[in-house]
Amino acid sequence: MTERLTTDLLVVGWGKGGKTLARALGSAGRRVVLVERDDAMVGGTCINIACVPTKALVHQAEQRRPEDDPETYLAQAIAVRDGVVGRLREANRQLLATVDAVTLVRGEAAFTGERTVRVTGGDEELEIVAEHVVINTGTEPRLPGIPGEDGPRVHDSTSIQHLGSVPERLAIVGAGTIALEFASMFARFGSAVTIIARGAGILPEEDDDVRGSMEEALTDAGVTVMTDAETRRIDDDGSVATVVTSAGEVQAEAVLLATGRTPATTELDLTAGGIETDERGFVTVDDRLRTSADRVWAVGDVNGGQQLTPISLDDFRIVKSQLTGDAGRSRADRVAVPTTIFTTPPLGRVGLTEREAREQGRSVLVGAKPVVKIAAMPRPKAVQETHGIIKLVVDADSDLVLGAALHTVDAQEVINLVALAMRAGVTAAELRDGIWTHPSSTEALNEVLGELA
Repeated sequence: MTERLTTDLLVVGWGKGGKTLARALGSAGRRVVLVERDDAMVGGTCINIACVPTKALVHQAEQRRPEDDPETYLAQAIAVRDGVVGRLREANRQLLATVDAVTLVRGEAAFTGERTVRVTGGDEELEIVAEHVVINTGTEPRLPGIPGEDGPRVHDSTSIQHLGSVPERLAIVGAGTIALEFASMFARFGSAVTIIARGAGILPEEDDDVRGSMEEALTDAGVTVMTDAETRRIDDDGSVATVVTSAGEVQAEAVLLATGRTPATTELDLTAGGIETDERGFVTVDDRLRTSADRVWAVGDVNGGQQLTPISLDDFRIVKSQLTGDAGRSRADRVAVPTTIFTTPPLGRVGLTEREAREQGRSVLVGAKPVVKIAAMPRPKAVQETHGIIKLVVDADSDLVLGAALHTVDAQEVINLVALAMRAGVTAAELRDGIWTHPSSTEALNEVLGELA
C-alpha cells in the first residue's frame, strides 16, 4: 500500500541550496519534506565527497614529511578525512532533524506527475504531493566512455579518496580542476603522477604567465603533463594498468578519470513532472531558477550553472526570495564570483584575464610578479612555499580591478577580498594603499599594484 503525504515544500536531494532552504522555511513554520536516497550523502556532495574531504586530504598531503611511511601516512590521512566527514554529516542531520516542521525521508524519488513524487525505499512507497518543489540532486562523476574504464585499478574522484595504498604511479585522465587538485595531492603522498591532457595543456583559459606558474609548481612537485593526448582505452594485465593515448602509453598502478561531472537525474523521471533538460541532461532553468514546470525550481549543480557550493547557497537565496520575499533576487545579480583550485599552492581567480580584457578592447594596466620576488610579501617565504604569481588586471580609465589570478599560499582567502573590492567599486589605488596585517599574503597587493604598467 502506498502512503500519501502533502507538504508545502518538497526538496529532492540534500545539497547546500536545498538543505538551507528546508531549514529556513521549516524554521518559519512551513511544512517541508526533504528526500535523500543515500545515507552517505546526508549534507550533500560538498561535505561528503567533494570540497571538504578533498581539502582535508590536500592539507594532510602538504604535512607529510619525507621520512613518513607512505602507506601508514595515507591511511592516517584518510582516517582524518573520514572523521571530518562523519562529524559534518551528523551536524547536517541534526540541523534538519531538530526542526519540527521538516520531515526527512530516505528513498529514491521519481516524479509521477505535476509536483508529485513517488519515493521508494525497499518494499515501501510514499507518494508526496507538494505545493512547491526544489530539485537539488547535484552531479556525479562522468565517465568518458572508453574501453577499460571499469577496470579494477580505475577510479573516479570519489573512490580514489579511499585507496588502500599509495600507487607508485598514478595516471590522471583529464586536466581540469579535479585533475590538478588530485595530481598535486598525490604527488605529495608519494606517487609519480602523470596528467593526460586532451588539449594543448592545463588551464587553457588562463594567461600564459599564470598557466606557466601552475605548470612549474606541478613539475617541481614531480607531476608530468602529457599534452595533446586523446585517451583511447585502458588495458589491465593483472598487475598494472596501461592508459593508451594518441600520444603514447602511460603505465600506472592506479588511474583517475577526472573527466567532468554529469547531473544526477537518471532516476527522477523528470519528463513525468513536466521538467525539461538541456542536451547534457542538466535541468533547464531561467535566471530565477524556475524550471519549465510551474512552482518547481532546480538549485545547485543539477541546473548546469557553476558547480560551486557558494553558488548553490546563492541559489537558495534566489528561491527563498520567491517563496518568502519580494522575488527580486536572480542569477543576474552575481558579479565577480571568485573560485579557487586547491593545488599547492592554490590558484584563486576572479573576473577577466588579461587576454579577455584586451580582446574586449579595454585599455588596461597589469600588475604581475612571481611570488618569490615580492619583497612586501614575506609569508610564503616563512611557510616555505614560494611557487606562484600574483596578477591583477586594472581598467586604465577607471582604476577599477577587472580581474585577478592569485597563485600563492592563502589565495583562497585573498581572492575573496579582491572579489569584494570589485563588487564594491574599490579602486586599485585603494587596494594598493591598504593597511594589511603583517606578515600576510594580502600584502602582495601593496607591491604588485604599485607596479602597474
